[in-house]
Amino acid sequence: MHPRLSYLVCATPRSGSTLLCEALINTGLAGHPKEYFEALRHSGLPRRPREYFTGLDNAEVLDLLGEYSTLDRAPKRFAHGEEYARYLDQVFEEGTTPNGVFGAKIMWGYLDDFVGNLREIATYRDLPVPELLATVFPDLRYIYVTRRDKVRQAVSLWKAIQNSIWGQQEGSPAPQANHKLVFHVEAIDHLLRGTVDQEEAWRRYFAENNIQPFHVIYEELVPSYEQTALDTLHYLHIDIPERIVFKERRMKRQANALSEEWVQRYHALKVPAP
Repeated sequence: MHPRLSYLVCATPRSGSTLLCEALINTGLAGHPKEYFEALRHSGLPRRPREYFTGLDNAEVLDLLGEYSTLDRAPKRFAHGEEYARYLDQVFEEGTTPNGVFGAKIMWGYLDDFVGNLREIATYRDLPVPELLATVFPDLRYIYVTRRDKVRQAVSLWKAIQNSIWGQQEGSPAPQANHKLVFHVEAIDHLLRGTVDQEEAWRRYFAENNIQPFHVIYEELVPSYEQTALDTLHYLHIDIPERIVFKERRMKRQANALSEEWVQRYHALKVPAP
């Protein structure tokens, strides 16, 4: 199915974008927004753990991550434009609800790779990015997700990078971590700075292209899950039934006592000496 209306959830890792996407999916009216476009051009795979730390000169952090990733077993994808064009067709089929609405999630960290993959398709080769995306995605709208507490966001990301556990659902067996999680202030620092830089890059993109996205803040989404989804549907101009029924909310909160301990340790270490 080719959509009549599209939106991109623009975010940074561990910002709450998956929670928002679940809420939108649970309306049954807003497509099936997922990370369809996270394959990097050089590997054809999502970002591996060490690739989050490009530019960080710290052997201890890299040793903690090891040389091997579970992603290394995954098949590489999208060597040619024709393959990517076929993949786009599959994505539209999977990501579009019967009312013609398509949604996808995209992080700034792989936007350039996604654009590069699109430009392998002859039709899109020379289009500037905003025009390219508006051509690929009919009647495109943007949703921007941020998280106020950047330390908690960076801690969450550092844990996920180490144990490869990116999400949990109620009723599903708890995934097993590959090894013991290790606190590392420089790793968290690096991820925090990267998050801030990527958010600023999104803001520049919106400002330079005169785009007014719908802004969702994680700390406001958590207590207003269904209302935020409804507000998003209104922004997208999607018709809402008088008695809309949400599907069951299944995402589990991943922050735990260890997360809180690390947040407090980070703050304690970063407080300037008197």
